[in-house]
Amino acid sequence: MNIQWYPGHMTKAKRAMKEDIKLIDLIIELVDARVPLSSRNPDIDDLGAGKARMVLLNKSDLADERYNKAWATYFEEKGYHVLKVNSKSGAGLKQINGVVQVACKEKIDRDKRKGILNRPVRAMVVGIPNVGKSTFINSFAGKACTKTGNKPGVTKGNQWIRLNKSLELLDTPGILWPRFEDQKVGIRLALIGSINDQILDKDELAMELIRFMTGKYKEVLAERYEIQTEDALEMLKQVARVRSCLAKGGELDLAKASNLLIDDFRNGKLGRMTMEFPDR
Repeated sequence: MNIQWYPGHMTKAKRAMKEDIKLIDLIIELVDARVPLSSRNPDIDDLGAGKARMVLLNKSDLADERYNKAWATYFEEKGYHVLKVNSKSGAGLKQINGVVQVACKEKIDRDKRKGILNRPVRAMVVGIPNVGKSTFINSFAGKACTKTGNKPGVTKGNQWIRLNKSLELLDTPGILWPRFEDQKVGIRLALIGSINDQILDKDELAMELIRFMTGKYKEVLAERYEIQTEDALEMLKQVARVRSCLAKGGELDLAKASNLLIDDFRNGKLGRMTMEFPDR
């Protein structure tokens, strides 16, 4: 598969982020805990040079807990402040204010020396499409501040949200980068829903998921779909049989089976899975 997706609005969003970065003290970067490296936009490191940094391993409830801990350690060793969170349930969000104070201690102390009291920390929330930024902000704020949706590209522009006297958030649209040099990255992002589904070959994408699971989570395929074969196409046909995906005439509907399999993965119905692992 050759996956590339960089719609024009992302160029505009990146320009806006460059303008706003001078106004902020902290970058809160959300990544998908199932693919923590692939779901990081490499441009953020350039944009955020010199800023305090926090990485939130979002959707940690969908990722393999063994690797959640390993990834948290990986990013901490890189100098980031790290938390595992689940924006939908709110798990981990209560710790954020405390970590913000630690991450921005230098800024807060500098303000105090100048006699500036109670000036809020300004944090820019960044991440690729569909990583859960808007859900995070709404859960963290305790109210609906931004529009959410289970597809990429819901947030269109920057928006300031004052949470309390000590913290303001700048919500930004999800942006990718112009080209995926490694197509494994594109496949992982397609699987977690960060790429527009309309440009994807879902049958091939489903078989890529099957190939990955055969190596790391083979027992899931065996238990859920009664799969015994090693061939990805035959496995997909078996998924179609087990899920009763039939077209007219009783033929197997592989397109429907592909969509169901990918949706099951995205929604955590296949169990907790991590698709990439820290190289340490």
